[in-house]
Amino acid sequence: MSGRILLDGLPADVKARIRNRAQPSWIAPMLATLTDEVFSRQGWLFEPKWDGERCLAFRRGRDLNLFSRNRIRLNAKYPEVVEAIFQQETTSFIADGEIVAFDGAITSFAKLQARMPVQHPSADLIRKVPVCFYLFDLLYLDRYDIRQVPLRYRKEVLRNAFDFQRSLRFTEHRKTEGEAYYRRACEKGWEGIIAKNGDSVYVSRRTRDWLKCKCKQEQEFVIGGYTDPRGSRSGFGALLLGYYRGGKLAYAGKVGTGFGQDLLRRLGEKLARLETPVSPFAEDGLPRRAVHWVKPKLIAQIGFTEWTGGGKLRHPRFLGLRNDKRPEDIVREG
Repeated sequence: MSGRILLDGLPADVKARIRNRAQPSWIAPMLATLTDEVFSRQGWLFEPKWDGERCLAFRRGRDLNLFSRNRIRLNAKYPEVVEAIFQQETTSFIADGEIVAFDGAITSFAKLQARMPVQHPSADLIRKVPVCFYLFDLLYLDRYDIRQVPLRYRKEVLRNAFDFQRSLRFTEHRKTEGEAYYRRACEKGWEGIIAKNGDSVYVSRRTRDWLKCKCKQEQEFVIGGYTDPRGSRSGFGALLLGYYRGGKLAYAGKVGTGFGQDLLRRLGEKLARLETPVSPFAEDGLPRRAVHWVKPKLIAQIGFTEWTGGGKLRHPRFLGLRNDKRPEDIVREG
């Protein structure tokens, strides 16, 4: 079904928000705000919080770009997603979603780590770690910018614009009953849910029209240093972590678990190339014995149980590296 036919089926007041304009080559993504409030609310939609890599797909005929949230091109990393999109009848669109890998029935950022750094993955790696692209929003279709169309209608058009199978999936949602959906998500071991105002338009910034409610404590931190390995361990001992507060890197603690031997070696080599004699952290009182400082260029995804009263991470564990965000954008979320 053509995009024009899909859009013609919308109510008149909704169609009035559609704009006929040239397709943009880039749109910065809309971002959700972390909240501790879990609620049920008429007019709101509730989706799974995927634990993967944000991706925006820009297609115009045979021209296709998969971009991360900071505009890194992802086509070579995920050829099965590229293939699934080229099989679609819809040939001009901008869609927003998340690329994920599954560990059983749960999306796993740790498992996706096997794919994220690899350009041109082998057939064997694609077979061992398949990925799916879950679309949750549509911003542009055919010649029409639909960002000002309310979300509930954008998702309706999205559902009908594609043939969702194989590596291309639709992000289902629930209406109104957010608390029950959140409890179910946590019982199943999901990362959390995203609550979205069904009347919201798409804006390229962080907003409270999209709220993320986490089941697990997990966020990104900047790596500012590392300690020497002990005993038979190779690479490094622990990573020193931080986040930006008032433009300065605040120390959040260190993490020494979650690393395999191969990762210790590979990450240790990256850290060695970033060594600097000056601490990137703003405060004093940090570990000094057997510590190496590094330029704050690498971002780690960290799971943990809670924040201590002193503002440090309790029981942190390393989940993987990210390259889809800027270090200076990493702030404390909880």
